[in-house]
Amino acid sequence: MVFGAGNVAMDSARTAMRLGADRVRIVYRRSREEMPARAEEIHHAEEEGIEFYLLTAPTRFLGDENGHLIGMECLKMELGEPDESGRRRPVPIEDSKFKLECDLAVIAVGAGANPVLTKSTEGLKLNKWGYVLADPETGKTSLKGVWAGGDIVTGAATVILAMGAGRIASDSIHKYLTWGW
Repeated sequence: MVFGAGNVAMDSARTAMRLGADRVRIVYRRSREEMPARAEEIHHAEEEGIEFYLLTAPTRFLGDENGHLIGMECLKMELGEPDESGRRRPVPIEDSKFKLECDLAVIAVGAGANPVLTKSTEGLKLNKWGYVLADPETGKTSLKGVWAGGDIVTGAATVILAMGAGRIASDSIHKYLTWGW
């Protein structure tokens, strides 16, 4: 069972299936429209037989007498008003508790920007979600001689996008060190 619906969740689920899992399920508390994974990642997961439990929120792990995972207790959800991210907030449906059997759980939910870095770097401009503002064509930030790319700029995304941002920034850094711009 994989919790989350981003690219990492899709990769985790697909990898588990390829490694021989009999059944792999993705559990996500919002609907398909709110899934942060790229559309092709979701499509490939479906093609590979991954099951989706949408509008479902895990509430607790269930174990046997030896402490081994045997399942998850979950609640069905419905979408309410938008939250600070702009996505509709999941709201529990009363008396909707149910159990899903599983013997392995992967927690693949996103995390926010590192507050220590962003709050301890005076003059570094951030967007409303706390990620570093950087020029997408150069990686330059609001501080002279400081570049940023990848998850600290975009939030959780793919390794490929982070590598691309690193390449853009390295080209810009080279020009800065060579020609001073």
